[in-house]
Amino acid sequence: MSTGSRDWLMRISIALTLAVSLLLCPFPDKIKSSAWAVNLPASVAYQAAIERPVLSLSQLNRRVTHPVRQNGAALINLTGVTIDLRLGTEGRDPKFAEQFYQRLQQALNGPQPLGLDLSGALLQGDFNLTRLGLRVPAYGGAQLPALTSFNQKFQPLAAQNSADAIVGRSRYNHSISSSISSLTSLQTSSQATLARRFLIQSQPPQTDRLVFQGPLLLNQTCFGGAVKAASLYFLDRLEAEQVIFTQPVDWRGARFARSVRFSQGQFQQESRFQDAIFAGQTQFNQASFGGFATWQGSTFYQSPSFAQSDFRQTAGFGRSHWLANADFEQSVFHAAANFQKSRFDKSLFLTEAQFEQSANFRQAQFQSAISLRGAQIGNQLDLGDARFSPEARINVSDLDFDPGEARILGSPGYIGQVFSVPTLANNETVMRNLVRNFRLLEQIGDANQIEYTAERLRLAQLWRQSVSLSLNQADPQQLMKLGLSAEQAAAVYRRAKSQPFISRSDFLGLSEIDLATYLKVRDRVTANPTNPTNRLLRLAHWAFLSSLLLLSQYGTNVALTFSVGLIATTVFALIFWLVDRCRRRVPTPIMPTSEERLTMLVASTTLLIFAISLISRSSPDPARTLGAIALIVLPLPTGLLFRLYQQGRYHDLMDRSYFVQNGAMRKLQLLIARLPLMPKFPFYRERYSPLPIDKQWNWLNYFDFSINNWFKFGFNDTRLRDQAVPGIISTLVWYQWVLGTLYVVLLLWTLSRTIPGLNLLLYF
Repeated sequence: MSTGSRDWLMRISIALTLAVSLLLCPFPDKIKSSAWAVNLPASVAYQAAIERPVLSLSQLNRRVTHPVRQNGAALINLTGVTIDLRLGTEGRDPKFAEQFYQRLQQALNGPQPLGLDLSGALLQGDFNLTRLGLRVPAYGGAQLPALTSFNQKFQPLAAQNSADAIVGRSRYNHSISSSISSLTSLQTSSQATLARRFLIQSQPPQTDRLVFQGPLLLNQTCFGGAVKAASLYFLDRLEAEQVIFTQPVDWRGARFARSVRFSQGQFQQESRFQDAIFAGQTQFNQASFGGFATWQGSTFYQSPSFAQSDFRQTAGFGRSHWLANADFEQSVFHAAANFQKSRFDKSLFLTEAQFEQSANFRQAQFQSAISLRGAQIGNQLDLGDARFSPEARINVSDLDFDPGEARILGSPGYIGQVFSVPTLANNETVMRNLVRNFRLLEQIGDANQIEYTAERLRLAQLWRQSVSLSLNQADPQQLMKLGLSAEQAAAVYRRAKSQPFISRSDFLGLSEIDLATYLKVRDRVTANPTNPTNRLLRLAHWAFLSSLLLLSQYGTNVALTFSVGLIATTVFALIFWLVDRCRRRVPTPIMPTSEERLTMLVASTTLLIFAISLISRSSPDPARTLGAIALIVLPLPTGLLFRLYQQGRYHDLMDRSYFVQNGAMRKLQLLIARLPLMPKFPFYRERYSPLPIDKQWNWLNYFDFSINNWFKFGFNDTRLRDQAVPGIISTLVWYQWVLGTLYVVLLLWTLSRTIPGLNLLLYF
């Protein structure tokens, strides 16, 4: 027979053996389902299919007395065997399970503690790990140095977390009792007493501890029954990669002093890790949880990994504490995910995670960044009452989220500030969906904040496009000026000629360009074509958008917009008072009195201080906002005033005010369509009279005129006369009127974006 024929026969025999072993595998019917078999990794399926010899007492004694050494540790080798711990099994020793626990417990906790290796084994029946632990008395007796060190280092934080949970529950109970205090005084008294008992609840007395001293290896182990390891201390590493738990597992209150690895593990039924402490590295990556899984109240000290894990039922992480980075990258939550009141001291990575049902992060605490990059939200993400440190931001780049089918909830007026994306490119749809989400929830402030964030990114993008060098148009000399080598510049030039760049990321795709070079020049290059015309257009767009952001936060801040108008009206009121009352000193002085000067100075200073204080509280960058106001209001009026006093004034009606007032009506009126000059029709001219410059309260009229000209409303109709007026003064008045018209448009736009009912009417 040829070698090829023998290989084929061998493959066929192996396949038949695997098929027969699968049919005869002593697992419950539920475990033999095709769905379970498909989910298993290939190596686990193979281990489940092969024949394992049944462990007898004689074999157990032989393996206990002859431990093996692995990675410097002595282990009892029970790999690749079938361990039947079921009671009343036909053909089995009824005392085997009891003797199994007794023999292993004695060997594992002898003078030289041993570890246990159950890799590749099949355990039938319930497996109680606590019966293999060493009982360490809480008071008196011999103490383990490793256990004492662990308790001193990790237990105080766990006790503090438990106390915080008790206080939180007591406050909740107390709030409930307060809300129903109006029913009867007896009920109020009893519930308040109950709340106080919770608040002063003493710590429970310490009990004896069960300790597993050596390593525990469960790689590719199959458990046919329930696993019990509650309140057990693991002082050495626990390795359980590709383990299979077919029945519920109970690790409540367990303490893991070293690394824990459940990578690619299969948890077919309920999994409980409540109040556990993971002091070392923890890996649940690529694990599958078919039943309810909970880590409520658990503490993770070193970066735990749940990457690519699959949660078929509810996953509970409420009140958990994560002292290092928490990694849930590419995890899939088919049911609800509960992280309520959890605390994350470092970053939380939910990159490309999938939430098919609700994800609850209510009252969670975030001290660092949260990554939702590429995540999918199918139902609801609840961040209500969550607390974020000033540095914490939620990266929502490439977030897959449809506001028509899902919701993102958060504290109104606060949650919109924590969403961010590094660049606007490829994220405009994400930002629009977030804006629409909060508008549908009538959280207009949060929607506006997200839109403001998007426009700030657009501003940076416009500036880069205006001043950056186009990769498709640059020659090698220009590229070398950016810091590229001659070889790199030549490679970029050749690529641009053969295949134009579409985006800056294509620049990194060249073999000659490393990451350091890309990071050095990425903000100075663009793939868009550039020429003087489109550069000028982009700069004009940049200036216009910059003004909207600085003066109104892109129409999202009414207080900021109003304070801008208040500063402008005060400055122009001073200018108009100056040109009207300070005309000349010789030959006949036309000057205001000292009392009028002092009054005008005090009034203007007070209004300016009030407006600047508003800007300092409402603007994210008060200095730039004040600079933008000064750039709009001061240069042209200052130049015109300098020219006016340089040339002097020699015209008729020098003893009368330049401004006239309509005495026919005094009422609050909108003056949007009003021009700043008095009408020429004689019938209307008779209604206007010059301002009484001899009155001490006349200074108020200049503020009135400035408000009329800027805000387009007022009590009095004050205008500029049309006779014997220098052109410079007319220019000043018309300049303020034009700026005021633009300001009214900005103010109305801002109001339309911030009033909830009007906002919904306009945008939906």
